[in-house]
Amino acid sequence: MVLPAPGAPLHAETRDLPAPTAGEVLIRVHACAVCRTDLHLQDGDLPQARYPVVPGHQAVGEVIASGTGVTLAVGTWVGAAWLAWTCGSCEFCRSGRENLCDRAEFHGCQRDGGFATHLLADARYCIPMDPEPGPEATPLLCAGLIGYRSLRMAGDAQVLGIYGFGSAAHLITQVARHQGRRVIAFTTPGDHAAQAFAREVGAAWAGDSDAAAPEPLDAALVFAPVGALVPRALGAVKKGGRVICGGIHMSDIPAFPYALLWGERELRSVANLTRRDGVEFMAIAAEAGVSAHITRYPLERANEALDDLRRGAISGTAVLDC
Repeated sequence: MVLPAPGAPLHAETRDLPAPTAGEVLIRVHACAVCRTDLHLQDGDLPQARYPVVPGHQAVGEVIASGTGVTLAVGTWVGAAWLAWTCGSCEFCRSGRENLCDRAEFHGCQRDGGFATHLLADARYCIPMDPEPGPEATPLLCAGLIGYRSLRMAGDAQVLGIYGFGSAAHLITQVARHQGRRVIAFTTPGDHAAQAFAREVGAAWAGDSDAAAPEPLDAALVFAPVGALVPRALGAVKKGGRVICGGIHMSDIPAFPYALLWGERELRSVANLTRRDGVEFMAIAAEAGVSAHITRYPLERANEALDDLRRGAISGTAVLDC
């Protein structure tokens, strides 16, 4: 499924299968999760994007061919996440922060992604998966990884606020609860279904995002792409607390009084992910027994999946069967 330009719907396109060159693998995609970033791609919010492009950066599949110099064997199951390539030589790559590489390229953004039956990928950036993982594994590759980086930035916070309860939030809530943390969930005002879902996966409290927090927060994770939530989160965390913005795109943060930041509160963002994140999080997710709640769609209904996500009609994650 190809996105020809910003603002356009996806359309089906048939192509010849590419042959992997040195360092590459050809993956037979079995499932790919749908991400809010795919909506930003469709809306033209990502300046680094190229069009036309095949979206999708949470793809799980089987290696069916490989180029020279590849150690992944044919038949290996892998995940293709957001990070598709980095330069390997800049200060960020050399210091273990490849997620900040200025020349980085991403699946479903500059390189064709997983809304397809097959995907060509740099083997070095494929994440090893258990044999024949189900479609429930796909959200771990972005929602889970971004949630994991966000949670890690929150330090040892015991009372954790989460603003925006979608794909990332429902996965990382399960990890936080496994670690003994208390989760306070904030949703779009009046979204009682999302609040019930949050409580179902482990939140101790769930309510409207414009409501006062029921208790002071040690840290807050903001997954909703709504800048106005940042001052609210700052106002809800204790002195010395942290607010972590987990989205790749967010509306402008409105002006707020310095008093909300004072008291050694911190405001940080999460940018992309690293290959090390993938290895670490897959182990943590298995240990915590993380279970993704998914709604499945056939590949040809990718536009419907995107529309449902935009309307907030999905609890958990939409997944395309490819």
